[in-house]
Amino acid sequence: MRILYIDIDTLRADHLGCYGYHRNTSPNIDALAADAMLFSQVYASDTPCLPSRSALLTGQFGIHNGVVNHGGSDADPVIGGPDRQFWSALHLSSFPSRLKRAGLKTASISSFAQRHSAFHWYAGFDEAQRVPGSFGLETADQVHALAASWLDRNGEADNWFLHVHLWDPHTPYRAPLGFGDPFAKDPLPAWLTEDIRASHWAACGPHSAQECSGFAPNPEQLKIFPRQPQQIPDTAGVRKMFDGYDTGVRYADEYVGRLLNQLAELGILDDTAVMLSSDHGETLGELNVYGDHQTADEKTTHIPMILKWPGCDGLAGRRFDAMHYQIDVSATILELLGVRVPGSWDGVSFAESLDGGHDRGRDHLVVSQGAWTCQRGVRFDNYLLMQTLHDGYHLFDDEMLFDLDADPHETTNLALQRSEITDKGRAILGAWHAEMMINAARGRDPLQNVISEGGPYHVRGRLVEYLARLRDTGRGAHAEALAAKFAQELDALGM
Repeated sequence: MRILYIDIDTLRADHLGCYGYHRNTSPNIDALAADAMLFSQVYASDTPCLPSRSALLTGQFGIHNGVVNHGGSDADPVIGGPDRQFWSALHLSSFPSRLKRAGLKTASISSFAQRHSAFHWYAGFDEAQRVPGSFGLETADQVHALAASWLDRNGEADNWFLHVHLWDPHTPYRAPLGFGDPFAKDPLPAWLTEDIRASHWAACGPHSAQECSGFAPNPEQLKIFPRQPQQIPDTAGVRKMFDGYDTGVRYADEYVGRLLNQLAELGILDDTAVMLSSDHGETLGELNVYGDHQTADEKTTHIPMILKWPGCDGLAGRRFDAMHYQIDVSATILELLGVRVPGSWDGVSFAESLDGGHDRGRDHLVVSQGAWTCQRGVRFDNYLLMQTLHDGYHLFDDEMLFDLDADPHETTNLALQRSEITDKGRAILGAWHAEMMINAARGRDPLQNVISEGGPYHVRGRLVEYLARLRDTGRGAHAEALAAKFAQELDALGM
């Protein structure tokens, strides 16, 4: 068996044509989906980048593998203790290690480990390459050169797994200017109205409308990445964001097509499994987060999942709507290969239901965020309930409930209006938390520990400067509200 895993960083499912997007962002991905199984309700259990790929590697939720943040104690996995053997449990149970049990040679082309000091990513890979000197700012053409060379040397051999990681939709938007502006005349997504944008402009939070590249505009970044908006002061700013993101998707799609064409030229396309997915999605204005992945919301945790599997011809072109974690899909791949899913995994295979032409999923999913905010959310029925432990200086409500059928872009919090639904979500989260804590990493809740260490990594130590910026930009009321809400943080700093 040959398996090509195309991992497109920060890829929103609903910005692909095969998932219903109105712009032509993904002709090659759409063609792949037409010949594959498309899963419409797959979620990353833990976001953003480092927690998500750590979950994929280990088959475990962050509360079990220990990775929920981008810094601090909870940015590294629990890899052993007194019972640690010569080969660690991480090594033996990792996704690539289990693929090796199926006889596959494993390789990863990615700068993820260097970008996040996440060298546990290599557990089980026979080979690892990256664009020299890259830390996630490379472009698809650079990654493709390495992938094409690897396929030239190895593609016709049997039994391999190749992970190819493209970064182009991730901010800063970096598609070459020579690629043009393919969406300059296309309509914008209709939901982000001028009224919504204006309300966001008056509000607060990192990557909000007045500081959509972080905590303040960054003119130096604009010189290097001219497609990257620094603020969203008007409709032109909204267009720059959507066009920048969508052009990154289209640029990555171009090289997806080249990889698939190379498989065809080698005569192995029909016999190669292809999985296309992402580590997380992206908020593009939702919750007043412009071009980042800071929350445990629908747009950040929902990811595309397209799987072409030789021998499943009767399922080609089928759409499956059951709810799954991404680590359920990797467990399914192991079972399809005849490899036992480790007992330590939280991911559960649904291969048996696929064999019957069906898709049996879960009745709810719990998702988390720990690097920009500390949040847990639960997806059930057509709802998302999010509980916020640390709001990352956005002044989010402690609980937010959204009806995703009626309000897919999360504009109206129904937590108080629909108390019976909120209670149901609370009960699911409470039961999940009690069950997970039995075997929690390091014996405690990692999100609570993130708060005790000073907060999510990307906002840690930034409050004082941000309060000053809010006051300087006419948002003093928000500064006072944040100062009151995070008085203990300010006290710890002697402020």
